[in-house]
Amino acid sequence: MSGGASTGGENRILVVCVGNICRSPLGERLLRATLPTSTVSSAGIAALTGRGPNETTARVAAARGVSLADHVARQFTSSMGAGQDLVLVMEPWHRRTIIADAPQLQGRVMLFDHWTGARAIPDPYRRPESVHAAVFDMLIQGADAWASRIGQGISDPDD
Repeated sequence: MSGGASTGGENRILVVCVGNICRSPLGERLLRATLPTSTVSSAGIAALTGRGPNETTARVAAARGVSLADHVARQFTSSMGAGQDLVLVMEPWHRRTIIADAPQLQGRVMLFDHWTGARAIPDPYRRPESVHAAVFDMLIQGADAWASRIGQGISDPDD
């Protein structure tokens, strides 16, 4: 990984979306499951700080064996980002927003779906359960792809 990654497979990864109640907590849990030696957390660029996960997201996740029960939304800060080896975002504008606030993170901010098409993962907030289910599928594909790359010791995510 670029940006001064930890050695020995102990990467610090932050997953970011807007409110930190739908996509990023789910992405966090999926990456934790696929990268057990990494430290994975999540935040939002306009977080609904202190809230638990979105009900529909939590229901879809639970139906697929993923618990979001203890998640509490928190706000992204540049100092939080500075402590990470990799910051995974859901949409290109999230990347632009983070880099505008913390330019030193430029080489560490990537799309969650970078390896699976880089088309962005849409926000399911206030949308039907079918959209939440489709987003879950996109996130699991992205998590599996990142886990495969990180597990191989990729030194540059742009390879």
